[in-house]
Amino acid sequence: MIPWLHPIQLEFPPVELALADPDGLLAAGGDLRPERILSAYRQGIFPWYNPGEPILWWSPDPRCVLHPQDLHISRSLRKKLRKMDYRVTFDQAFDDVIQACAEPRNYSAGTWISPDMMAAYSRLHWLGHGHSVEVWQGDTLIGGLYGLALGRVFFGESMFSRRTDASKIAFVYLVEHLEKWGYALVDCQVYNDHLASLGASEVPRRRFVAELEELVSQTLSHSWQVTPLYQRESEAE
Repeated sequence: MIPWLHPIQLEFPPVELALADPDGLLAAGGDLRPERILSAYRQGIFPWYNPGEPILWWSPDPRCVLHPQDLHISRSLRKKLRKMDYRVTFDQAFDDVIQACAEPRNYSAGTWISPDMMAAYSRLHWLGHGHSVEVWQGDTLIGGLYGLALGRVFFGESMFSRRTDASKIAFVYLVEHLEKWGYALVDCQVYNDHLASLGASEVPRRRFVAELEELVSQTLSHSWQVTPLYQRESEAE
């Protein structure tokens, strides 16, 4: 059995009490108000549930992460980055990005990004915690991602592509800027081959939580309102 969260109090059980099967399930219930979501992320916990289910809170072990200096760009992706037949923006279309991430995928007709989840993360965006990266061809949104930034950690939530490698382009631009701005960790939550191809790897939860405790309390000062990018700054003349 897992505990049900108090409807008012924000406390979560220790992540060490999360189930091994299903991996990382920690608690149920509560709500999606900003204070609860931010408290969860600071402890290495995130909400994930299907429509019709109660809100479920997770802290899997191991955890999939990327340290910005470990970003891997394959030869084929590097070639695509150099074509520059796209532009990249930050925080220009957050709601459009999360809506696109919620659309059915080729491998699944459903989505876990419910209207309640979209509303919750849109609130976090307007509070300055939620951020998006958009990839455009002309005026058409072809890819992107969104997540939360706390301290020196970026918590990735979801990404989408309407053209081949568009989400990878968004991720590369994001990670390169995060490194420049002083971020030390990208939380990718759960391992998949797509993230692994970009340099993400798994670490024990206890190591992730220890690193998280140190990094989320550190502050950074930078603007997410960057000039639209047509090539990576590292390759600019």
